[in-house]
Amino acid sequence: MLNKKTIEDIDVKGKKVLVRCDFNVPLDVETKTEITDDRRITEALPTIKYLMDQGARVILCSHIGKTKNKQSLAPVAKRLSELLNREVPFASDVVGEDAKAKAAALNDGDVMLIENVRLHPEEEANDPEFAKELASLAELYVNDAFGTAHRAHASTAGVADYLPAACGYLIQKEIGIMGGALNEPKRPFLAILGGSKVSTKIGVIENLLDKVDGLMIGGGMTYTFAKAQGGNIGNSICELDKLDLAKEILAKAEAKGVKLYFPVDTLCAAAPAEDAETTVCPSNDIPDGLEGLDIGPESIKMFTEAIKEYKTIIWNGPVGFFELNKFANGTNAIANALAENEEAVTIIGGGDSAAAVEKAGLSEKMTHVSTGGGASLEFIEGKTLPGIACLQDK
Repeated sequence: MLNKKTIEDIDVKGKKVLVRCDFNVPLDVETKTEITDDRRITEALPTIKYLMDQGARVILCSHIGKTKNKQSLAPVAKRLSELLNREVPFASDVVGEDAKAKAAALNDGDVMLIENVRLHPEEEANDPEFAKELASLAELYVNDAFGTAHRAHASTAGVADYLPAACGYLIQKEIGIMGGALNEPKRPFLAILGGSKVSTKIGVIENLLDKVDGLMIGGGMTYTFAKAQGGNIGNSICELDKLDLAKEILAKAEAKGVKLYFPVDTLCAAAPAEDAETTVCPSNDIPDGLEGLDIGPESIKMFTEAIKEYKTIIWNGPVGFFELNKFANGTNAIANALAENEEAVTIIGGGDSAAAVEKAGLSEKMTHVSTGGGASLEFIEGKTLPGIACLQDK
């Protein structure tokens, strides 16, 4: 499935290994120092521990937060030290004197973390000189950051121009499970797509129509399809310039024999708010002044019953405005239905779907919860991911 070199294909003993992780973890809003969910750190541990056990000198790098916020990775160094039960030295810069000195001081089996790579604008620009300087810290490169594998940045792709490059266990797992589901699924195969816009999922839908037996549509893009079929959608979100595209997708699905599931009813309100007055309307007949914000009770019943019939299920995107509890019933019901289908391979495609599953405490009940929202979406779409394409072939 993944014809790229992995960490087990390279000799790392005594070598400095630069490892790109995805430590973009959420921090407490108030202090910005407390990690509220360390899953992305724990997912990287198998790769880190393997390299340490093999006698590598491990230099970890990552980004965190939005570029404009200039967030530090110091809280991640602290959490890594706790998880590894040893101090993880933290360099206060990326390619400066502190990083170079700490890297030079590493012994076999040691590990360190350098500062947020996105503090340098050259990172996102994939500047060759910056990539070369970053690569000069090490002798080998390992990418284990699936969440940023769709970005051609200096630390995700550029450094591979200067160092022998392989992937870690997390990328291996992500590609193995999702690739297996897409190419050799247990049938019948269902894709559940939510989110607000058809435009962000066009490539995904078109790729999946060649692979799936069923396609379930929820979330804001429901209303673009409803409008395309002549329905009234009130003030619901709608991409008017995508109506013809929606009709084309419907025609393609019919031609390929893919079973389509759309909500039959919708939970509506004048605006999204926890104290909003709600009413249930047919999905194709929403009055002016109201907008659809979640799938309705009949749709929940229909969707959850249908989920029982499938043996492989990929889910990407919530089916309602799940950030508010009032409009999270549909998304939670989907999560529970997937958790209860114990015979199925269930894959959650990162992003908001993963957040919803985490919030519901159901992650352990899924076959796989992807660590990458955008990356998993592009992988499902069939796109080449730069952070994987740059790795050496076996």
